[in-house]
Amino acid sequence: MADQAESLRELMRSRTVPISQSKTRIIAVTSGKGGVGKTNVATNLAIAYAQIGKKVVLMDADLGLANVNVVLGVIPKYNLYHLIKGQRSLEEIIIDTPYGIKIIAGASGFAKIANLSDDERDRFIDELSGLSFADVIIIDTSAGVGQNVISFVAAADDVVIVTTPEPTAITDAYGIIKIIATEIENLNMGLKLVVNRVKTVTEGKKVSERVTSIAGQFLNIKVDYLGFVYEDPAVQGAVLRQRPFIVGEPRSKAAGCIKHLVGRLEKVDYKEGRGLGSFLKRFMGGA
Repeated sequence: MADQAESLRELMRSRTVPISQSKTRIIAVTSGKGGVGKTNVATNLAIAYAQIGKKVVLMDADLGLANVNVVLGVIPKYNLYHLIKGQRSLEEIIIDTPYGIKIIAGASGFAKIANLSDDERDRFIDELSGLSFADVIIIDTSAGVGQNVISFVAAADDVVIVTTPEPTAITDAYGIIKIIATEIENLNMGLKLVVNRVKTVTEGKKVSERVTSIAGQFLNIKVDYLGFVYEDPAVQGAVLRQRPFIVGEPRSKAAGCIKHLVGRLEKVDYKEGRGLGSFLKRFMGGA
């Protein structure tokens, strides 16, 4: 995979992206495996940011099994596939929601960013430049360690890795941290861990200590413990109703945890976003 990542970066280096003056903060939410609640965390995190007055765009960057729109109960007419193929503009595919955020639906069934033609890649990046109005862009990546994931993670200001207390999820979380450490040169994003579906504060802390200590010891990479989200029946109910729990159950334990995560992102080790232009340069393999 290292060779694939380097090939993609080399292919992208020919693209020059104008530097935006915007200070958009780019947050990639990812996980080592599916089924850990990554999309739920990303979606509710986006809404929590909007609730404190931020202009937020939530991008579903899963090009295989996109489902942000499902969680939100939104039926998109167009998605990333139409943008990449030049069939629709960013303005035409971006969707306003009742929750104060805008979303870009993922392209279900699409292959890989690495497989895009030069024209498709240029068009994709040019269109994404139109997101500079946003204060925060949250990118919900696909699960796992595919090349699409690495592309978005490498370009973000902050990377939120979601896991659960299950042993397989913990192992896979460490796996994606290892891939990040070995595939991405000159790491300068903030790596942060969220433990989802915990029963107690202690459980979340134990999982985080296990992951962060192993990452530090064997990979020499710093991963900060951002926080946890409680196991909460409000979450499953929200998924079935297709209405985010932070809106439908704002006083639930899970909603309180999401708000706490935003507080941590904003106040603890906060780094000013390097801007959308910088994100696009990094995404395309620039310095």
